[in-house]
Amino acid sequence: MSKADLIVGLQWGDEGKGKIVDHMAQTHDYVCRFAGGHNAGHTIVIGEKKYALHLIPSGVLNPEAKNIVGNGVVLSPKDFIKEMSQFENLEGRLFLSDKAHILLPYHAQIDQARERLKGDKAIGTTGKGIGPAYGDKVARVGHRLGELLHPEKLTAKIMEFFAINKPVFDAMGVEAPVESELLAELQSYKEVLSPFICDTTQLMWDILDADKKVLLEGAQGTMLDIDHGTYPYVTSSTTVSAGACSGLGINPKDIGKVTGIAKAYCTRVGNGPFPSEDFSPEGDRLRENGHEFGTTTGRPRRCGWFDAVAMRHAVRVNGVDQVALMKLDVLDGFDEIKVCVAYEFEGKEIDYVPYDLEDVKAIYKTFPGWEKTEGARSFDELPETAKSYIEALEAMIGTKIGIISTSPEREDTIVR
Repeated sequence: MSKADLIVGLQWGDEGKGKIVDHMAQTHDYVCRFAGGHNAGHTIVIGEKKYALHLIPSGVLNPEAKNIVGNGVVLSPKDFIKEMSQFENLEGRLFLSDKAHILLPYHAQIDQARERLKGDKAIGTTGKGIGPAYGDKVARVGHRLGELLHPEKLTAKIMEFFAINKPVFDAMGVEAPVESELLAELQSYKEVLSPFICDTTQLMWDILDADKKVLLEGAQGTMLDIDHGTYPYVTSSTTVSAGACSGLGINPKDIGKVTGIAKAYCTRVGNGPFPSEDFSPEGDRLRENGHEFGTTTGRPRRCGWFDAVAMRHAVRVNGVDQVALMKLDVLDGFDEIKVCVAYEFEGKEIDYVPYDLEDVKAIYKTFPGWEKTEGARSFDELPETAKSYIEALEAMIGTKIGIISTSPEREDTIVR
C-alpha cells in the first residue's frame, strides 16, 4: 500500500503551488485536489503556453496522470465546464466526487451582497461565492454533486430553499432563480459532468491499495486556513495538510512526504493583517518584478518580505518535510533583502504567531542582495549571497529547502 505525497501552501496563497504540482505530477499517477473552489488559481507555464487552472488538478497537464476532485472542494459547474474546454479526452482521466458541494450563481450573489453590506469592514473575498457555498454545507442546506444527476429533484429543493429564506434574500437584494431557467441550467451541467461523477473516496482507497503514486494538492495557503489563519480574513475551507484527510476520505497514515510551498518573499490578496508588508517603493518593485496580480481576480497583490515567524508556524502545523522556495529570481537586483525574524507584540518581542496578528510589528534582519539567479538550474549556479540567504531561511524555519524555482519555466527548477 502506497502513501500519498502532499503539497501545501505555507503563506497567504499564491505561492506558486501550480508549478511544483506540475513538476511533481510528471512522476505521479494521480493528482488529487482536496479543498477550495474556483477562487484558487494556479498559473503554469510550459514553453510558450500559459495555463490558468482554478478547479482542475494540475496533473491534467501530464497526459499520463489522472485527476481527482475530492469532496472537500466546492465546485461551480459553470466554471468547471469552462475550464474543461481547454483540454481534450478527459474521460477516464478526471473524476469528481459525488459528495463535493455544488456552488451555483446565487452563492456569488450572496457573497457580493454580504461584502457590500460590510462596507469598510469587508473581508476582501473574491466574490465567487465560496464562503456561502461552504456556509450552506455546514448549515446542512447545501447540495452535493451527486444530486446533479437528478436535476428535477435538485431544482425543487433549491426553489424551496429560496421560498423559506425569501425575507433574508429580499433584504440582501438577492433574486431567486426562475424555476424553468434553473432546471435548464442544471440539466446542461448534468449532460457534461455526469460521466465524471463518482465515489472518489472508494477510488482513493483503491488506488492507494494498488500502490499507485498519488499527489495531493490544496488551494490557498496556511495563513488563510479557517482555523489556523488570520481569522476572519481567511478562506472558508481547511487549507492545511490535515484537510486532505477530510477532503478526500483518507486517514493521516495515508499521507507520506509533505512539501510546503513558499515564495522567497511574501504576498497577500484582500484585507487582513500582513506584518511584513512593504509600503515603500521596494514593495512596488516586488509586485512589478513578480507580476503579482491575482490569477483568479487580476487584483494587485500586497507585497512584502519573507516572514520566518509565520513560516515556522506553517511548517509545524502542516508537518512539512521540505520547502519549495519559489520566485527567488524576483529578488534579483535588490541591494538588501529583509526577513521578518520576530514580532513586537504588546511591547515584547515574540517568536510565535499570536491569536491576532493585527497589532504585531515585524522585526527584520537584513541580508545582502545579489545580481542574478534567474534561470539557474543547480544550487552551485547561484550567487554566494543567494546561497547564504537560502541557508539562513532553512535555519530560521527549521526544515530543508529542497526545491528552488528561479523562473516560471518548468525546467528552471533546482532540486537539492
